[in-house]
Amino acid sequence: MSLSIDKAISLLKEHDLLVSSQISNDQEIVKNISYNSKEDQTDGIFFCKGNNFKPEYLQQALNKGVKVYVAEKEFDKETDHLIVNDIQKSLSLLSAAYFGNPENDLFIIAFTGTKGKTTTSYFTYDMLKRAFPGQVALFSTVDRIVGPKPEDKFKSDLTTPESLDLFRDMHRAVKNGAKYLVMEVSSQAYKKNRVYGLTFDIGGFLNITPDHIGENEHPTFADYLYCKKQLLINSKVNIINRQTNEFETVYSAAKETSSDDQIYLFGREDADVNITSKETTLSDSIFELSATDDKAEKLDLAGKYKLGLVGDFNELNAAAAIIAARIAKVDRKDIVEGLRSARVPGRMEHINTKNHGTIFVDYAHNYASMKALLGFLREEYPKSKLKVVVGSPGNKGVSRRAGFGKALTESADAAILTTDDPAFEDPADICRQIDENIDHSKVDVKTIIDRPSAIREMIENSSGDDIVVLAAKGDDPYQKIKGVDVPYPTDTVIAKGILKDIEG
Repeated sequence: MSLSIDKAISLLKEHDLLVSSQISNDQEIVKNISYNSKEDQTDGIFFCKGNNFKPEYLQQALNKGVKVYVAEKEFDKETDHLIVNDIQKSLSLLSAAYFGNPENDLFIIAFTGTKGKTTTSYFTYDMLKRAFPGQVALFSTVDRIVGPKPEDKFKSDLTTPESLDLFRDMHRAVKNGAKYLVMEVSSQAYKKNRVYGLTFDIGGFLNITPDHIGENEHPTFADYLYCKKQLLINSKVNIINRQTNEFETVYSAAKETSSDDQIYLFGREDADVNITSKETTLSDSIFELSATDDKAEKLDLAGKYKLGLVGDFNELNAAAAIIAARIAKVDRKDIVEGLRSARVPGRMEHINTKNHGTIFVDYAHNYASMKALLGFLREEYPKSKLKVVVGSPGNKGVSRRAGFGKALTESADAAILTTDDPAFEDPADICRQIDENIDHSKVDVKTIIDRPSAIREMIENSSGDDIVVLAAKGDDPYQKIKGVDVPYPTDTVIAKGILKDIEG
């Protein structure tokens, strides 16, 4: 892994990113790349990025051996440097080159959507790894999987990694034998140019509803939609939910770079691939796909499928994954088996109890996903009391708070509001904002700030046919509190521990 300065300059010029340069030897080869001043910088290139970047960070990097720095303004006149007009785009472009453009060695399937990205990515990953053992990588909100060994699987810190980390992990995956990559692409990935320069083989657009609107995310829904649709513009083949909000805008974006025969619509009706629900139980669901035109028929995917997760919304996710898998030439038997055994950490995990109802753990973390989850459970268990433990993160997605209140009012019988990644906000204030949007004549509401205590209270006071939903955190093993990732056992572990205490 290395990068010559003359190649870096050439790439930056090619993309109209270079403003000026001061280089003593353009044949210099950098053998390190970083944006973190705490790392080893020997013979490296360092990127001065971030709204809170301070000159002392560059000095720290220089003390550790940096040869060249890249920045949007001059910090040190004596050191070789490249001044650019967009540090994030430059980081992505030069990171890809430094790691040998590993994206060119991978067939990349990417999904975006307000909800369902992780589930759909796992479905697709499970299918592909059956068809191509040892050759599939996964970059998701939950896990990063870059190879077959235990050390090649680790928890993600971002839905879509920073570009340098993204290309480093791609390189590692290719080195480990990967030929396919399934990944989630968040709106922030385009907002912050983490995937600048990438073209995906398949791009899937699942849905969009107002979310991630706030001081540290998107200023408006229009900006959120703009960033989301960039995935389609930067994908060779597109898969789109026919029933998504803003469909015409989304479809037009796909048509900017893909012909009609490279755009596949899926949905409950009026699509290339139509979905019909057939049967559901506590642990799985059966649905049918039908092809409505020649383009879809060529995929040879019509028929019944059994999904190892419940929820009609998961059938939509499965349909998108099946189309992607068939385009990637996965055999139908691998698709069928992959779906039947598919498990997604923190998604619709259910825990049976002796006498405290049925517990579901799900990552539902905004109005759209909460509405889909609770609406499904309400329809399937109309005589059960639906009880929800939920919180909302601090310093992001502020609109989720009102959304949670609305979803609880529409479907829940009882709720306990609690802590969920409060960041630098007071979790009690966040709970109050959710509570303000709940109709108390329809929902019995309590606030218990300590999340394990809230879960215990709900489980201990549930019985019979009650349905208990532990929402929003899923399989997340941390609470983000005042800039620190505080270890958290996960909702599933806590629930099982409580059941062991009270049921033996």
